[in-house]
Amino acid sequence: MFLFGLIIWYQFRPGVLMAKVEKVLLLLKNMVYESTSPQETLKFAKYYRNKGFKVLVILWGPMGVLLAKKDKNRGSPKYDSTIQECIDMGVEFKCCQLASDMIGLKKEELIPGIEFICSKEVVELFLRYTEENQLIITF
Repeated sequence: MFLFGLIIWYQFRPGVLMAKVEKVLLLLKNMVYESTSPQETLKFAKYYRNKGFKVLVILWGPMGVLLAKKDKNRGSPKYDSTIQECIDMGVEFKCCQLASDMIGLKKEELIPGIEFICSKEVVELFLRYTEENQLIITF
């Protein structure tokens, strides 16, 4: 099952039973303060985690990784506390190393609990979640 921009696509594979969805991969690439995508991503993360799913949020692209930067004091809404709430619930956050390097975002600037991930690992996650028929949602 693949959810892309809130459009559902089911992959039918003859002879393959649908696995029970236990993991959710959320991907955020959009501007932090110029769209509702970050708010939706965090709301989805909290919702699925409350339902007992293992939730992994990947922040990628030069604009998506801005959500991982700590001490965002300007703009509205204030995301840092919501991200911390998600982390405290068990939501895992990964920040794309390539995109972070492009904008000069350093590890010490990340919200505590958010780790870097390399592009190759993101590609591997796409394959693994697809092979396991787990949920992938992009924003």
